Amino acid sequence: MAFQKPTFWLLCSVLFQLMLNTQGGGIAIYWGQNGNEGTLAETCNTGDYDFVNLAFLATFGNGQTPMINLAGHCDPYSNGCTSLSDDIKTCQSKGIKVILSIGGGAGSYYLASSDDARQVATYLWNNYLGGQSSSRPLGDAVLDGIDFDIEGGTNLHWDDLARYLSGYSKKGKKVYLTAAPQCPFPDAWVGGALNTGLFDNVWVQFYNNPPCQYTSGDTAGLEAAWKQWTSTIPATKIFLGLPAAPDAAGSGFIPTSDLTSTILPAIKGSDKYGGVMLWSKYYDDQTGYSKAIKSDV
Repeated sequence: MAFQKPTFWLLCSVLFQLMLNTQGGGIAIYWGQNGNEGTLAETCNTGDYDFVNLAFLATFGNGQTPMINLAGHCDPYSNGCTSLSDDIKTCQSKGIKVILSIGGGAGSYYLASSDDARQVATYLWNNYLGGQSSSRPLGDAVLDGIDFDIEGGTNLHWDDLARYLSGYSKKGKKVYLTAAPQCPFPDAWVGGALNTGLFDNVWVQFYNNPPCQYTSGDTAGLEAAWKQWTSTIPATKIFLGLPAAPDAAGSGFIPTSDLTSTILPAIKGSDKYGGVMLWSKYYDDQTGYSKAIKSDV
């Protein structure tokens, strides 16, 4: 009997450490670039995702008329995407954050100056966030934030855009800021913007970059990059960005068994661990990747 009390407290201590090392995360998904991936409401009704990034606002800045491109889902030129408003509200009613991703790999975007960044922020606020406009492309639904998936143009003024967007959080509903940099550190496009400390979630793309991605049996490069990102970037949470299928990227696909047995245990100890980001809903449908990893994330 004399040993029960110390044993009890020892057990509590061990359980506490286990909780610290296995903190739960969320899953973020990109939706919008394949008309065969189901509707936005269907995406949120799966129960698999905590964040949905609408991809992409692919044209903006430098005097261009901003234009959203959601592939086969709707035609923005005929105001056909306003019908997504009800789907967005459905997602949000389930506690899912719906975020507009700007940029992408094939867009036409460029910030010419700080004033240009201010004008883009004003446009985003009035047309997608909590402001007012007679031409809201997605209808009257108020999105939760803006995702920076910047993969071209220049690396200038993204920090200005982040500051201007963040300023709108003072007008009521918080504007979440997220970003999807490549895993080589620092990111060539938004590295400077990330240093503002204004970003909530950063889903680092640990694919298409052999030096910092997983290769079969070798976690060293990925783990080293993860430690650099989590120890250097002043964001609230860092996510492990992955392709949801081998065909979703040129390289860097991690089999679900390797992810859950090796990678996640190695990175979840970080207090900045936020979860996993997947590209994309279409590929996730093919493999069931998110369902296979959800209980381990």
